[in-house]
Amino acid sequence: MQELMDQYTSSKISRALLDEVIKLAKQFQKKFQRIPAFMEVCGSHTMALARTGVKKALQNHIRLISGPGCPVCVTDQATIDAMISLTDEENRIICTFGDMMRVPGSYGTLMQAKANGNDVRVVYSPNDAVRIAEQNQQKEVIFLGIGFETTIPILAAALKEAEEKQIHNFSIWMSTKLVEPILRHLLNNKEVALDGFLLPGHVSMVMGRKHFEFLAAEYHLPGVISGFEAVELLSSLRRLLMLALEQNALVINDYQSVVAEDGNEHAKYWMNRYFALCDEPWRGIGTIAQSGMDIREEYRHFNAKEKFSVPMRSPRKTKCRCGEVIRGLIDPPECVLFAKACTPLNPIGPCMVSSEGSCAAYYQYMREE
Repeated sequence: MQELMDQYTSSKISRALLDEVIKLAKQFQKKFQRIPAFMEVCGSHTMALARTGVKKALQNHIRLISGPGCPVCVTDQATIDAMISLTDEENRIICTFGDMMRVPGSYGTLMQAKANGNDVRVVYSPNDAVRIAEQNQQKEVIFLGIGFETTIPILAAALKEAEEKQIHNFSIWMSTKLVEPILRHLLNNKEVALDGFLLPGHVSMVMGRKHFEFLAAEYHLPGVISGFEAVELLSSLRRLLMLALEQNALVINDYQSVVAEDGNEHAKYWMNRYFALCDEPWRGIGTIAQSGMDIREEYRHFNAKEKFSVPMRSPRKTKCRCGEVIRGLIDPPECVLFAKACTPLNPIGPCMVSSEGSCAAYYQYMREE
């Protein structure tokens, strides 16, 4: 098993794959008189491509465009502000994943709210928040539900536990997103010219390879589902280039150890049991119809948006260009704030503070000193 795992990080295999990817990219450039452009949809891919050095090694051969795959980054400012406003009441405990703590709201952060004495807790799972509610029945416990299809099943698991234990002081403030609608939006708007997609391994684990066949069938673009180590990323880029060279629109699963054709049917069942499609706002894009999931009407007593109201104020305007970064229109250094006013220690926008953010990845691994 260890020998198998070592193959994914083997420098010898990585170097051979890198050479072949560069060779194929040169063939593409000679054939089409331009550099191939691929979008990685997943925020974890964005960070992995930068951390492993793959993106830098290929920067003169392939244009790797970071897409809207970081769940914190695509959450619109008004939603971030509303979540921070939830902390204002004394009888509430706000639970969240750690990425959210330092995301800048218009008037502060969750970290600052915690420093001011409000009860904000970082948890590793929504089920941890259910247990906190069980132990603090005199308080309302609200979990901040941000994420894509990877996160939605574990939110369903938390609701299932709360329902079975009849815990009435637990709720979720939902702001989840779905990958297919945002890809359709980007392709329909034609803001960025693409030759294919590096498709998300984690989302595909839930949804399956077939879920992305619309890219080939309707938009005539290839896609390859990839893992996250250097060997896996380079292998997937190699296959993507081979498809693009031959103008062969197929969706290939290059992460077969994890991803099945139809995904995880059990996870999808529980997603649809507790949640229904809804219109959802996206940072820098606006509201996209049926692009998120919210708690079904029959479980509205777990819906924090139904239980609580928060004051809605106009979001503070800055020169942050996160909205353009997540749409693939600009690279992070093109933002006037990047590495100047906006740094990991003093983030202006979510793309700099999230562990899956494009700006954070570029700042840590791509920036020239």
